Amino acid sequence: MYNISLTASAVNMGIPDAAIAAVLGYAVVFFGLILLMAVVSAMGKVMASKTAEAPKPAASAPAPAAAPAPAPAPEIPAAPGSAGEVKLFDVPDKEAAMIMAIVADKMQRPLNELRFKSIKEVKK
Repeated sequence: MYNISLTASAVNMGIPDAAIAAVLGYAVVFFGLILLMAVVSAMGKVMASKTAEAPKPAASAPAPAAAPAPAPAPEIPAAPGSAGEVKLFDVPDKEAAMIMAIVADKMQRPLNELRFKSIKEVKK
């Protein structure tokens, strides 16, 4: 038969021994975390370098001259302080402006700090 016994020093550990064991335990855990962080960081750099090295197409045959694409229509710049466009659904412009002004007043914010995506009249 096997005789298993615990020694008195392992069961009745003093405060200094317990502190040393705790510090060593914390050191092992933090060393493992730092090692894991280094491995993940290295793998991230390897993957970033692989995506930066895009395969270049072979330049043996010259590409045929393509017809120039039509120039896109120039965009009209938004008014200073505006936050984009508002989609109106069955609401006249005057009523939408009043609704936006009322909301800005109730929220006690300037109108140019608010962004309205759409305004829709709810019909019952």
